[in-house]
Amino acid sequence: MPENTDSSSGRILSALEEIRKLKPNYSDLLDFYEKIFIAQEDSANQTRIEPLKISADTLALKVKEQFPLIDISQFAIDSKAAAALFKNLCEIVQQTSGAMSKSAGAIGKAVEAGKLDLETLFAAFLKSDEEYFQKVSDELKIDNKTLGFIVYSSVKPSLARCAEQLSTHFDKNLPWEKGYCPICGSPPAISIFEENGKRFFSCSFCWHKWATKRIFCPFCDNTDHNTLHYFEIESEEEHRLDVCDKCGKYIKTVDTRKAGREIYPPLEYISTPHLDIKAAETGFKSGIEVGF
Repeated sequence: MPENTDSSSGRILSALEEIRKLKPNYSDLLDFYEKIFIAQEDSANQTRIEPLKISADTLALKVKEQFPLIDISQFAIDSKAAAALFKNLCEIVQQTSGAMSKSAGAIGKAVEAGKLDLETLFAAFLKSDEEYFQKVSDELKIDNKTLGFIVYSSVKPSLARCAEQLSTHFDKNLPWEKGYCPICGSPPAISIFEENGKRFFSCSFCWHKWATKRIFCPFCDNTDHNTLHYFEIESEEEHRLDVCDKCGKYIKTVDTRKAGREIYPPLEYISTPHLDIKAAETGFKSGIEVGF
């Protein structure tokens, strides 16, 4: 059963309020994502997904060999719920300014006029059909990244629901020895330290959360403590950058033991652009692209 929307939305709003107090300079960014996140939570309450079936033999092999359970193209989408969210998100993005707003308006009009089939668009997204996305963007004269943002944000509740169902095949307390998501094979967006120093990753695509090793680079599997280190951020004890000298990449980390507040991983990711700047200044690159 889906989580209670009021409860989950309340946690997100609580997390947003705390972040606003800590980072008032990000108010516009936080106001925008508040609308996005709450719209997604409302949609999640309406999302219904039939559990994906995996044969016992396939499941046993994948768990034993630590292969991801499914390919991204295999995610099931509640097209009705995703379509309603898509239209809602177009309206939200239109309230911004610049090229993003203009593109969202054009996308919304194309859907209303029947020029853009959302089921086809969602399927193309799961297949990573960049050619189709570029074709749509060229025909509508819109920004390709805005289209991708709205599509991903629309199907995210379905992705999370699928991941939640599939996660029952794993013991969540046992570390996953790979740097990719055990559900879909995507790299993690953020690292989280919890009680007793346990470390977890949150997937950059389906946002599944899994236990991992404390000293470990998910982008190159490096476990050498001599080439793995971190940068702490002044006046921000709960955030740091974990970096790898071997591959030159970084992952943002939040320590819930030091935060003392509600933690919502997607919010922790988007509300820390200063960490990305710090990483760039020190010569490290992100190993992911997050669409939200």
